[in-house]
Amino acid sequence: MSFNEKFDQHGVWRREFALRLKLLAEWMKDHDLLDAAVEEQLRRLESQVRSDKVMVAFVAEFSRGKSELINAIFFAGYGRRIMPASAGRTTMCPTELGYDVDVPPCLRLLPIETRLQKQALMEWRVVPEKWTRIDLDVNDPAQLARALEKVAEVRHVTQDEARALGFWHDNNPEDNPRVGPDGLIEVPKWRHALINIAHPLLKQGLVILDTPGLNAIGAEPELTVSLIPQAHAVVFILAADTGVTKSDLSIWREHLITEGDGTETRLVVLNKIDTLWDALSTPEQVQAQIDKQIATSAEILGLPRSQVIPVSAQKGLVAKVTGNEALLQASQLPALELALGQGVMGQRQKILRTAVAGGIGELKTEAGRAMHIRRRDLAEQMIELRSLRGKNVSVIKHMRSRIEQEQAEFDTSGAQIHAVRSVHLKLLRDVFNLLSTPTLKAELAELTHALKQPGIKLGVKKAYGKTFSRLREGLKKSQLLSGEIQSMLTASFRQLNAEFSFSLQAPKEPELIRYENDLELIKRSHLKYLGISNVLKLSQAEFSERLVRALATRLRMVYESALGEVELWNKSAASQLDAQLRERRRNFGRRLEAIERIQQAASGLDERIAEINDQEKVLNELDAKLMELTSHLLGAPSLPSTLQDATAATPNAALTEAA
Repeated sequence: MSFNEKFDQHGVWRREFALRLKLLAEWMKDHDLLDAAVEEQLRRLESQVRSDKVMVAFVAEFSRGKSELINAIFFAGYGRRIMPASAGRTTMCPTELGYDVDVPPCLRLLPIETRLQKQALMEWRVVPEKWTRIDLDVNDPAQLARALEKVAEVRHVTQDEARALGFWHDNNPEDNPRVGPDGLIEVPKWRHALINIAHPLLKQGLVILDTPGLNAIGAEPELTVSLIPQAHAVVFILAADTGVTKSDLSIWREHLITEGDGTETRLVVLNKIDTLWDALSTPEQVQAQIDKQIATSAEILGLPRSQVIPVSAQKGLVAKVTGNEALLQASQLPALELALGQGVMGQRQKILRTAVAGGIGELKTEAGRAMHIRRRDLAEQMIELRSLRGKNVSVIKHMRSRIEQEQAEFDTSGAQIHAVRSVHLKLLRDVFNLLSTPTLKAELAELTHALKQPGIKLGVKKAYGKTFSRLREGLKKSQLLSGEIQSMLTASFRQLNAEFSFSLQAPKEPELIRYENDLELIKRSHLKYLGISNVLKLSQAEFSERLVRALATRLRMVYESALGEVELWNKSAASQLDAQLRERRRNFGRRLEAIERIQQAASGLDERIAEINDQEKVLNELDAKLMELTSHLLGAPSLPSTLQDATAATPNAALTEAA
């Protein structure tokens, strides 16, 4: 199954899951099983599955055929090139292709001059008026292709301007762009490009990141420390005739591989194998050359040979457009699509399924607890009613008085339950404070100061180490506090269960310590910028400012995720109390109503016992239905037969529809 087919399958599963989740929520609401915590879990699950994005980053030095490869894999259905892929440099700025239903089809371009200001790239995303917007006609491939040629636009600036923009380094002359006869230097016109189109794969959550060459990557720290590390797969493109060049190796070592990182999500493409096709060589001799380049490239990059895939993107695109199956197989493009499908989508589905299984398990536990309370209340009522058989009016009247007394005592217990909540919230405020934005900003103050110092920053590595040590300590302190809260909740719930026959159970404590791994990944992606090769860049105040802002943006995302877990934990504990208080009050009402009916009619006792038996049957049916609905949510995704037939007939069937 190719990447496109695998992604289609993933999209079908996500849509089915979201629909089933919606049906489950409506059913639970109809049967009064949807408390605040369950509703929040359902909302988060649906949001996670609906908005799940799969980012594939294509990284290469210029003239490696990267844009042509994107055309061949994703856009052949348009019957022509969509991304500019002519000879020489094409993609001059990082380009993201995705789909946002709230934004019309358009190309948005951020002027390169924004690098002169201190805002991070992520901050510019929420300032739409600063972007140049070009509307796109997705039904006109020619207009689409013409508009996207904008990402190749350049400006000619003086050396001073190039230096300020991060494209000229006096101490690294070999990395500097060529100076023209007029003394001007060619730099990208745009800093970043966002393409929003309703392409079938993009609509299903695929995000394609097309990056420029080494010079442009190095000038934009957020690419290395934020966007590329968060990609679910990185496709690194080499030229088959040259193999791993010095600049290729620089990109690989400085921007794609960090010590301690796994390489499972890195695929290396040896592109342009058609340059090795030679009428004077036999097919066996050509294949031997390709195999040699694969082995050499794998050894230099430290990868298994299976992760180095030879391809001819240009021949693959031509083959798909013309329907030439023999040429498509010779291009070996299907092998790359297969590797992407199995590696990227397989891994993504596994992660998503684990999250879904955990969420559904917690949801079943919460709903099951509500039904357990109702069963227990019915059992108590049944024992109470059966004890009245053959008893006279005075005994029944005494029973009513006892229930009313229990109700009055329960109503006065509100102060005790309120006290439990107050202590819980007081401790929680300390956790919220530790994970708040002001605390994070304070922890970054020393590092920000070190990076803003003029000249060579010899102590910046130490400042990074201290900052991340403090951040880890903050997480550990948050975890300790949450452990104290968990112990308090467990003890309080046990006491309330004993006094009021509740069945409260402290929700699972959030695992804040696991965010240490996220901190470590962020730290490693930043430390690679502190090597000798970037000492001169770090001496520039603007570059350092962008680096620390990129760091703050990414750390904020980690802290917001941790806070979200704590808030859900709090909501789960509070909603349990609310649900059991509500059920207990209803129980008192039902018991008093039953006694009243028995007092008014002799046959009322037997009728009420029969009603309780019927209610027990209804609860059993609810239990079975809950199991059925949740098991459907955990089912494996299956490709509909119509889609299977279509993709079997044409590997790029989903894209043909877009054209």
